[in-house]
Amino acid sequence: MKMYWVKTGWFIKKLFSGYVWDMPNNQKTVYFTFDDGPTPKITEWVLDILQQHNIKATFFCIGNNIVQHPDIFKRIIAEGHAIGNHTFNHYNGWSTNNKIYLENVAAAEKVILEQNPKFKQAKLFRPPYGKMTPLQAKHVRNKGYKIIMWDVLSADFDTTISPERCLKNVIDNTIEGSIIIFHDSVKAAKNMQYALPLAIANLKERGFTFDTMA
Repeated sequence: MKMYWVKTGWFIKKLFSGYVWDMPNNQKTVYFTFDDGPTPKITEWVLDILQQHNIKATFFCIGNNIVQHPDIFKRIIAEGHAIGNHTFNHYNGWSTNNKIYLENVAAAEKVILEQNPKFKQAKLFRPPYGKMTPLQAKHVRNKGYKIIMWDVLSADFDTTISPERCLKNVIDNTIEGSIIIFHDSVKAAKNMQYALPLAIANLKERGFTFDTMA
């Protein structure tokens, strides 16, 4: 099993206070986010589920996937979801030259803006793997981005855990203001497609509402 925190600790949030980890509120509002799409069939399945429940979410899209699947990206926008930049090639900032990394962020922004000019008004960025250097973060923020991380990691990407564990990760750790991360990717599909509908039902039953990050 991979090593990661399902619930982001207060010390991490304090250490990296320039990032957005949660959105505390008194309305029991939480925030579903989806990384790595658009992906044929999988992103469309997510959109169908969200539409059934009248939930708006935030999709952190890979630029290259937008280029390959523009119709799915257009549907995300048309159905009122927020968009975030997830680089063009899903680069790990810790192992990527700063110049190359920032050029990759800019390339993703370009393809997002071509189909969604409103992105200029609420620029959101999530680093792939949650990894970027302080210099990369500084430059991204200087370009007007909010860097969005997460409070609850579903771990749907982890093929060594069961779908039931993925669901438990979400429902046991979500509180008011939680930013919850799923992945609309092939790798995560089995866990995500089991956990998402049941998480929605559980959270609704507990009185939670849902909103976008933008």
